[in-house]
Amino acid sequence: MRWGRRALGFSFFAQGAAFALLVTRIPAIQDQYGISDGLLPVFLAAVPILAGVGSVGTEQLVKRVRPSRVLRWAQPVVLLALLGVGAGDTMAEVGVCLGVFGLAVGALDASMNMLGVSLQRAYGRSIMLGFHAAYSLGGIVGASLAWVGAHWHLSLFVLYLPVVLVLLPGCLVGSRWYVDGGAADLAEEAAAAGKSGGVVFKMLLPLCLVMSFAYIGDSTVSNWSAKYLQDVLGSSEQLSTVPYNVYMVMTLVGRAVGDVGVRRFGAVAVVRVGTVIAAGGFGVVAVAPGAWVGMLGFTLLGLGLCVIVPQTFAAAGRMFPNASDAAVARLNIFNYVGFLVGSPLVGALGDAWSYRGAMLVPMALVLVTLVYAPSFGTKDDRYGGGHERPRAVDVGPSGSGV
Repeated sequence: MRWGRRALGFSFFAQGAAFALLVTRIPAIQDQYGISDGLLPVFLAAVPILAGVGSVGTEQLVKRVRPSRVLRWAQPVVLLALLGVGAGDTMAEVGVCLGVFGLAVGALDASMNMLGVSLQRAYGRSIMLGFHAAYSLGGIVGASLAWVGAHWHLSLFVLYLPVVLVLLPGCLVGSRWYVDGGAADLAEEAAAAGKSGGVVFKMLLPLCLVMSFAYIGDSTVSNWSAKYLQDVLGSSEQLSTVPYNVYMVMTLVGRAVGDVGVRRFGAVAVVRVGTVIAAGGFGVVAVAPGAWVGMLGFTLLGLGLCVIVPQTFAAAGRMFPNASDAAVARLNIFNYVGFLVGSPLVGALGDAWSYRGAMLVPMALVLVTLVYAPSFGTKDDRYGGGHERPRAVDVGPSGSGV
C-alpha cells in the first residue's frame, strides 16, 4: 500500500502540473492559433463540459474494469493531448487536442479520486488531503514553469515537451503500483452495490452542491484575482500576479496538515473551520482598502477552500461504501459545474454591479457548506482516536497487505 500511495501521489502531482501548464498559458495558446476573444470562451467552456462527459463515462467503465486501469491509460492521454496543444498550428488541431484533453481529464480526475477514496478506506485513516496536496504542488511547479516559458519567450511545444518527457514515463512506471484498495473483485462489488441500492442521488446532492460552491470559489480566485487586485485595489501589474501564487501555496500548506486535523478532530470540524476561513477571506477581499489587505484575503481563501474538495470526495466514499466509485464519478461532475459557473458569474456581477459586491456571492455560496457540514460525518469519519483500523489489510490481487 505504501508504494500504491506514492504512485497515486505522483499521479496527482503530474495532473496538477499538466493542468496548470494549460490554463496559465491560455493567452499564448490564443496567440498561437489566432483564436478571437469572442471564440475563446467557447474553447474554454468545452474542456470542462467534455470533462463532465468523461467522468460520466468513467462511472460506467469502472463497472467492467478497475479504476487503476482507467487511470493508467487516461493520464498518458492527458499529457500527450497537452503536448498536441503545443505542437499544432490550425484551429482544428487545437480543437481536437483540447477535446481529447477534456474527455481524458474527466476520466483521470474521477479514477484518481476513486483510488484515493478506496486507498484511504484501506489505510483506515485520513490520507485524502495529502493526495490533493501533491496536486497543489504540481500546480505550483506547472505555473512556475509557465512563467519561465513566458519570461524566455519559449514556444508552447518547447515548454511542454520536456515536461511530458519527464512525467509520462514516471506515470507509466508508477501505474504498476496503483492499488484499487478493495478485497472484493468487480463482480462482488457490483453485487454489494446492487443490494445496497447503489448511489442515491438525493443523499449525494448536499455534497454535490458543496463541490460546486467550492469550485465557484476556486475559479473566482484563478480567473479574477489578478484583475481584481489591479483594477479594483490599484496594484501594479507585477503585484497582481502574486495572489494566485499565494493562494496555491496556502492550498499546499492547508492540505499538507489537513489530514492530521481530520484524524484528531473529525471531517465535520475541519470542513466547518475551512468554510469559515474561506468566507472570511472573501469578506476581506470585498472590503480591502488596498492591495496588501486584498492579498491577505486571498491567502485566507487558499487556506480555507483547500480542505473542502478532498473531504467531499472522502465523504462520498463513506456515504456509499459499497458504491464509492459511482459516487465519486457523479460527484466529480460538479467539479466542472462549479468551474463553468464561477468565472462568468463573477464577471457578470462585476460588470452589472461591482466587483467588490461580486465577491460576496461566492462568499455566501461557500457559507452554505456550514448547512451541509453534517453530511461529511459518519461514525468513522475521524479515522483515528479509536476508529483507526489495523494497518494490515487485504488490498486484492494487485498487491499484498502491508
